Amino acid sequence: MHVMSRTLTEMTLVERSSLLDTVADALEASADEAKEEGDATFVNNSLCVANTIRGMSVNLYPDNLAVAELLLEQGMMLVHAYSNRSRPKTLN
Repeated sequence: MHVMSRTLTEMTLVERSSLLDTVADALEASADEAKEEGDATFVNNSLCVANTIRGMSVNLYPDNLAVAELLLEQGMMLVHAYSNRSRPKTLN
């Protein structure tokens, strides 16, 4: 099944909120992993963006969509960067 992607403008308010929650959840999951690995900088950065996204999700009206889009991009880039980071090699 092929589903056409839609812009934030084309989404309903419920769909926008769901997308923001999904990205915030991913950031929080990445922060949990980073905490276990001792990466405090990533934990702080990702939780800050996640909390900002969650705060934004209650006010997703058309005049705020550009800000929401930027936050989504930043959040997705943080998750992507963390998941593709170079890990130090350890000796077994």
